[in-house]
Amino acid sequence: MPCAMTGTVSELSPDAHFEFQKALEELPEGYVTGIFQGRTWCATIKRSNDGKRLWLYGEELGGTDVVSFNLYVLDAMSTLKPCEMSSAKVVDFVLGFERT
Repeated sequence: MPCAMTGTVSELSPDAHFEFQKALEELPEGYVTGIFQGRTWCATIKRSNDGKRLWLYGEELGGTDVVSFNLYVLDAMSTLKPCEMSSAKVVDFVLGFERT
């Protein structure tokens, strides 16, 4: 399923952009479980060897909600490409996901 570009990280306020980047950096590569909005989730994070692409797929365990996106880092700009969802949903997930 192709991902539709619906926003860029640069559209965030400087503080929100910093918090988003920091939260992403704290997520380990591979499979993790955690809590988001009081529900249990799992997420898989993959990073390219050159650090210019991050892919995340998360799903609510025992539910139907998902979060999926690619983040491309080109020079000083990051481009967020959510898959079939809003950029706001992606940002909310990354900022609100707490590893267990």
